Amino acid sequence: MNIDYNVSIKGYNTFGIDEIAEQFVVLQATNELRALSEIEERKIIGSGSNILCTQSISALLIANRLKGIEQIKEDEHHVWFEVASGELWHDFVEYAIDKGLAGIENLALIPGTVGAAPIQNIGAYGVEVKNTIESVTFWHWKSKVFKTLANEDCHFGYRDSIFKNELKDTFFITSVCFKLNKQAVLNTSYGAIEEELQQLNIMHPSPKDVAQAVMNIRRSKLPNPAEVGNAGSFFKNPTIPVQQYLDLKKEFASIPAYPIDEQSVKVPAGWLIEQCGWKGFRKDDYGVHEKQALVLVNYGDATGEEIWQLSSDIVASVQEVFGIELEREVQVW
Repeated sequence: MNIDYNVSIKGYNTFGIDEIAEQFVVLQATNELRALSEIEERKIIGSGSNILCTQSISALLIANRLKGIEQIKEDEHHVWFEVASGELWHDFVEYAIDKGLAGIENLALIPGTVGAAPIQNIGAYGVEVKNTIESVTFWHWKSKVFKTLANEDCHFGYRDSIFKNELKDTFFITSVCFKLNKQAVLNTSYGAIEEELQQLNIMHPSPKDVAQAVMNIRRSKLPNPAEVGNAGSFFKNPTIPVQQYLDLKKEFASIPAYPIDEQSVKVPAGWLIEQCGWKGFRKDDYGVHEKQALVLVNYGDATGEEIWQLSSDIVASVQEVFGIELEREVQVW
């Protein structure tokens, strides 16, 4: 394990922001974590798909490259896998689908690593990763021991978990245990999945078919980070009280919402941003994607500070028009 100095992170974040990490190390084995515990300030990067860097990084930046997928248990209905945190999430989705297993097909093509999945409780098309996570194992920096949390102890919520709150900055996730289904119970009612399956002329879909439909939809709406710098959805879909939604509907008749419970609904952030006129906006090398208002983009040499300011302008605009405060989904450094 070698620590390098003054390393550009442009190739380590999907926004393509060119900032400098004063110290940088690639982690390939868990036995290297003890030595890294002696360094006081640390940041962790996986595929860099959920990060906006606005300044140079004075902390040690650890690039997670832990690899490995191991089947650890099986019964009549399920198969359990222990997956190293540095594995790319979509690679694991494809691995599961190739084995005919179900549960994560709706999460196909989500960027990022397996280790980031529980932190964010990634979700798409009516499915959240918490539904398949059995446990999460992590290295605790201060006590210098490995710990494992069962699903119920991870405090999963909408794009949320204990790792973003009580345990923030105290851990390094090393692996995640998933429980996948042998018999598929498919969720195709969310978004345009059913419509896409019909386009593909598939009447009785398999998990592989659902994953393909999801990938087709995502590719049609979201820019490829290899071509245009971005971090996917920049904002969370806000949850508001039902009464606030009903009041807004009097003025904005077409405002969409999805019920959460009797007291609250979720409003699509992309719709709010688009109504404020931001969709397709561009200034210099930064802007809002022309097909998806949730996605902020770097067309070439934009700075993290420019994209941060754009996001702040969007937040202020939505607040002014709708009285709703948007929350950023990306980590801002």
